[in-house]
Amino acid sequence: MDVHAAVVRSFDAPPRYEPYDLPARTDEDQELVDVLAVGLHPRVRTGASGSHYTSTGKLPMVPGVDGVGRRADGRLVYFVADDELAGSMATRTVIDSRRSVLLPDGVDVVKIAAAMNPAMSSWVALRRRVPIEAGQSVLILGATGNAGQMAVQVAKRLGAGRVVGAGRDLARLATLPGIGADATVALTDDADTTATELAKEAAEVDLVIDYLWGKPAGDAIMALLRARADRSRALNWIQIGSMAGPTLELPSAALRSANFRLQGNGQGAVSTRAYLEQLPSLVAEIENGGIAVTAAPVPLADVESAWNAPEAPGVRTVLVS
Repeated sequence: MDVHAAVVRSFDAPPRYEPYDLPARTDEDQELVDVLAVGLHPRVRTGASGSHYTSTGKLPMVPGVDGVGRRADGRLVYFVADDELAGSMATRTVIDSRRSVLLPDGVDVVKIAAAMNPAMSSWVALRRRVPIEAGQSVLILGATGNAGQMAVQVAKRLGAGRVVGAGRDLARLATLPGIGADATVALTDDADTTATELAKEAAEVDLVIDYLWGKPAGDAIMALLRARADRSRALNWIQIGSMAGPTLELPSAALRSANFRLQGNGQGAVSTRAYLEQLPSLVAEIENGGIAVTAAPVPLADVESAWNAPEAPGVRTVLVS
């Protein structure tokens, strides 16, 4: 069987398109699919560099955490790659059928591959991790990234009464009101000005979706808690990404002096089954245009050149077979 894949042989170099020996299926829940489209997500890049917290350090490896494939019966599926199996960046791969959902006929496979991973984080966070209540307010910290921009839309679609987007990219920040943000805050190097703006626009939010962590998150936590009118009212902080650093410094008083609830959303924090239960409704939102996405398809054979090529703002590269 002629199979090619993006193969990582060094954590310091991009994957190369080369012939690949597909591992055999080992149980009845596994099936072979033709891979049609795979998103080149930040999570994929960190996995291929060995820096993601789930990395085993083993090489060679095939990257890819999800994708759209065609089953032997012709039906299309969106699948989440199994940690025990090869990644999705191949012309064919073996998937765990329990980690897949059927897609409707005529679905735009490139759009699904581009949007599911970045939108999934906030979708599951606000439907499963801390279910949002109609009318609640949400701060998206890191709203100018791809996932953050989708989180603004997701929060609105799920009933948020007010959404505040905070980020560093001023050009992208200016686009957020057009996709649902009620207010925006520029995260600048001026800590005092940034804290003042966060306190003004987001002191009374009910939930925070955090894609940044690091110093910006630590500063934002303290800015919100100090400005809150009633510190006993719950502030749910959902940690998803660490674009600004893997650690932060937080005074213990932050946890004692306010009803501040800090939790994560990711692999391990939510079961695979819980994630999968939420995916059909997310597929429907993406397909009906409720969550906008812009994808740039690139042949899988060009993965080496595409790997480090700059992406336009708000655009997700999708490798297609």
